[in-house]
Amino acid sequence: MTEQEFRAHCERVMRRIEDAIDASDADVDTTLRESVLELEFGDGATLVVSANAALRQIWVAAPSGGFHYRHDGTHWTDTRSGDELFAALGRLIAGHAGVQVPLAR
Repeated sequence: MTEQEFRAHCERVMRRIEDAIDASDADVDTTLRESVLELEFGDGATLVVSANAALRQIWVAAPSGGFHYRHDGTHWTDTRSGDELFAALGRLIAGHAGVQVPLAR
């Protein structure tokens, strides 16, 4: 995947997350700027989802820690745990917003 293809893919991922949150009843403010999606929760927590083009990864910074996801051709999987990005984000968002946000398709 070229850097341009990677960035376009990440843009779609960020928009998918943002659109799912916007369509939900979750108390989450979203800001998307230059491949960085910031989620601000009503409980004061912040979660950041960002593209790392050099490593071809999506990084998630959460109060519970940092996570790195690599695309395997089908899914974004955590480089340490093997968790899938959208499933993990769903749990993180639910933990702070108190509601489920359907991210999986």
